[in-house]
Amino acid sequence: MNIGQAAAASGVSAKMIRYYESIGLVRETARTESGYRIYGDNDLHTLRFIKRARNLGFSLEQIGDLLSLWQDTGRASSDVKTIAMSHVDELNQRIVELTEMRDTLASLAKTCHGDDRPDCPILQTLGSAQEHVHGEHCAHDHHKDAHQLRGKAIDQPRTQKSARNTTRA
Repeated sequence: MNIGQAAAASGVSAKMIRYYESIGLVRETARTESGYRIYGDNDLHTLRFIKRARNLGFSLEQIGDLLSLWQDTGRASSDVKTIAMSHVDELNQRIVELTEMRDTLASLAKTCHGDDRPDCPILQTLGSAQEHVHGEHCAHDHHKDAHQLRGKAIDQPRTQKSARNTTRA
């Protein structure tokens, strides 16, 4: 089967199949005399494996390791479990971070009047967020900012914007 058929059968786009080949995640397949790729059942099985692993959030590096173990009939299941549990730990950390971000945003949204006034605690917090050494924002700091905003009066006087000249020269 050609790459389009393999893509349809595996659920992996032709572009991603080519990419996986280019980085060595899947082996290069045989080609016809005219240069078209030819995929067999084993290739489809591998592509489906990759798709399921990607759907579980494994990184390409982890998928490469899992593929190697999957293809090694002498593997120790403990090696597979180590990769899986490491990924579970990563997912748990992401869940904590995403929960903090959600809670912070929900808290900020509660402080916003959502009317036609220009004052916006959400934008104030985003504008005042301090960057960390690595340039990433910490959800905990945003959460703290949201709590600080709750204690402030929302209707603070706004700064005067310079009047725009609407006449043409």
